Amino acid sequence: MQFRKDVLTIDSAQMIEQLTIRLRDDVFQTLHRKGAVVGISGGVDSSVVLALCARALEPRRVVGVMLPEKESSGDSVALARQVADRFGVATVVEEVTGALAGFGCYGRRDEAIRRVFPEYTAGYKAKITLPRNVLESDAINVFYLTVITPRGEEKSKRLNLRDYLQIVAASNFKQRSRMAMLYYHAERRNYAVVGTPNKDEHDQGFFVKWGDGGYDVAPIRHLYKTQVYQLAEYLDVPPEVRQATPTTDTYSAGSSQEEFFFRLPFEVMDLLWYALEQDVPVAEVARVMDLTEEQVRRAFADLERKQRTTEYLRTMPIGYGNESLDA
Repeated sequence: MQFRKDVLTIDSAQMIEQLTIRLRDDVFQTLHRKGAVVGISGGVDSSVVLALCARALEPRRVVGVMLPEKESSGDSVALARQVADRFGVATVVEEVTGALAGFGCYGRRDEAIRRVFPEYTAGYKAKITLPRNVLESDAINVFYLTVITPRGEEKSKRLNLRDYLQIVAASNFKQRSRMAMLYYHAERRNYAVVGTPNKDEHDQGFFVKWGDGGYDVAPIRHLYKTQVYQLAEYLDVPPEVRQATPTTDTYSAGSSQEEFFFRLPFEVMDLLWYALEQDVPVAEVARVMDLTEEQVRRAFADLERKQRTTEYLRTMPIGYGNESLDA
């Protein structure tokens, strides 16, 4: 197939028909569940998955669970409720701040932040970011901690490995607590947990193992983010959701997925990734996308590095059988 800027355009109607048939079979026949639970955040991925579940299983067999905590975006619950209303799905709101406090999520994280910014205290906000657009420099994935003072002043410092790992490990309680709550609501109804990751998130490792990376079935995991947006438009997901900037909903300061992890706009990154997977020559990619060959190589290297360094996230538990061990 010739590499073109529209190569990732899909037949949304056909794709949705295929996905709903497969989803219905997976939930009812393979998993023997009676319905689906979906964690909904007001983002485009969870909105599309909720719409697919409503089509595949009927709205009465689907529950949308909103899982805010004290640092969540104020728009998250309102947008999620709007999506659920659009598709006729019942909702549950579970505030998880107490669970996170019990795990020490905030305290463990803030301990590491204060090693970088000793003045960090109540009223401050914080986020982790990467160097900007990967096309513009060869900067490797060096993480920075940015804090915002109560007066709105922004300060950034490079993170050392120890502090970065502690902040991330503590913050990951958020995704793992949410997934535990989703399974509570699924198990009490004999429902399946339907995951919301897309191809960008899953294959590049932008998820928490046994957190948002835990689910029974993931219907859009093979689709690039730009293709998810195509489905969202066809399914009539509210425009407020489709037009919102995708965020992590993890850090108090608010961090877009691009600045925290991907380092490229989705419409650019997805085409570059497709080209990498299809072994399209660098010169051809550069010509079609109006980039330099050096920019294409930088993007390819970044994509390959992310896939390589996050492979352990996609590795299932390693089990040992008696036959593999010496007596």
